[in-house]
Amino acid sequence: MRQIAAATSVSATISLQFPRSAAIQDFSGGLRVGDLTHFDESGASRMVDVGDKAITRRRAVASAQVVMQPATLEQIQSDEHAKGNVLEVARLAGIMAAKRTGDLIPLCHPLPIDSVAVDFQCADSTTLNIVAEVTTTARTGVEMEALTAATTAALTVYDMVKSVDRSLVIQRVQLEHKSGGKSGDWNRNDMDLSTKDHA
Repeated sequence: MRQIAAATSVSATISLQFPRSAAIQDFSGGLRVGDLTHFDESGASRMVDVGDKAITRRRAVASAQVVMQPATLEQIQSDEHAKGNVLEVARLAGIMAAKRTGDLIPLCHPLPIDSVAVDFQCADSTTLNIVAEVTTTARTGVEMEALTAATTAALTVYDMVKSVDRSLVIQRVQLEHKSGGKSGDWNRNDMDLSTKDHA
């Protein structure tokens, strides 16, 4: 067993016990850490071996929302921000981030990206929707690349307008669709209501 000691503000000491073997840890819903492919039987981290998987066309779509003051979104839409075109800078940031996902996420495979698209839509007077789509022809999917693109685009919007609105909230970063590979297609819209609330 490994032990971590953490001092609290009242000088108390809390001891946290973690099992060496991640395979014996249970989670709600019957999931065990041993079921997670990025851990081996001893609980050590690993990059999954995808060498035996088929090379197929794969696609993933992810989204994020940025909520801000109405005046801030209006400024973005009218392209009147002092730093320039906020959405184009955010678009480029998302595309660049997708290509560097393997460097940012420790156990993510570096993949040959076929295409990246980042689009924006105003859902209402305060909400900017960001949708990122990534495709590849490879042995593993590009879900993380799409999520990284959407997240980085959202962070870039924040960086570009924080001088006029620090109240921005980035929320609902989520996978919307994936296709290709052994597991086939997955769509968020197809989820049961009972599971959608916990996605």
